[in-house]
Amino acid sequence: MDGNGRWAKKRGLPRSAGHRAGAQNLKTISEFAGELGIKYITAYAFSTENWKRPKEEVDALMALLLDYLRDKEQLAGKNVTIRVIGDRSALSDEINREIDNIEEYTKDRDGMVMYLAINYGGRQEIARAVRRLAKQAAQGDVRPEEITEEMISENIYTPDVPEADLIIRPSGELRLSNFLLWQSAYSEFWFSDIHWPDFTTKDFTRAILDYQNRNRRFGGV
Repeated sequence: MDGNGRWAKKRGLPRSAGHRAGAQNLKTISEFAGELGIKYITAYAFSTENWKRPKEEVDALMALLLDYLRDKEQLAGKNVTIRVIGDRSALSDEINREIDNIEEYTKDRDGMVMYLAINYGGRQEIARAVRRLAKQAAQGDVRPEEITEEMISENIYTPDVPEADLIIRPSGELRLSNFLLWQSAYSEFWFSDIHWPDFTTKDFTRAILDYQNRNRRFGGV
């Protein structure tokens, strides 16, 4: 969900206003995705690198996150299950408590599942999976030479979710930025110059239609 700060700057607003507008747009896009029949969507809310931003902006982002976690219907939308991935150890007790609450509140819904990546990094996720497998090897539960790609997949944050089909990056940046590195080996990418708060359901539809016209060979012919 990139470009919130630049969206705000163009309007003479503080960056926090852009993040708030971006959070509001997430509900619109996620509800529309559910209506299209999409089963899983992952939103990159806060990366492990975002702590490098000015403290004032980080504090504003954390306050905004707390507000939206508390407002369950605003964040979850219609029949959406919320799950959070990332290293929660660096988050406040208050935020962790609200994450537990919203995951519990939405767990029995049967519509779309929305993953919020909070304090998430693709490299951090892979390192975590490797540590878990290394611990199993040290305990003698698995031999190092027996470790497979499937075993790594079983130890990432989303072991029961299909790999990412489509990754959408708005705001003109043409990079992955440490997002879903393991899950994106054969993902399709769709880039746009539109800042996230201005990203509409029409833009989302364009991305889906473009994806539908691609020939995914997964290394084959």
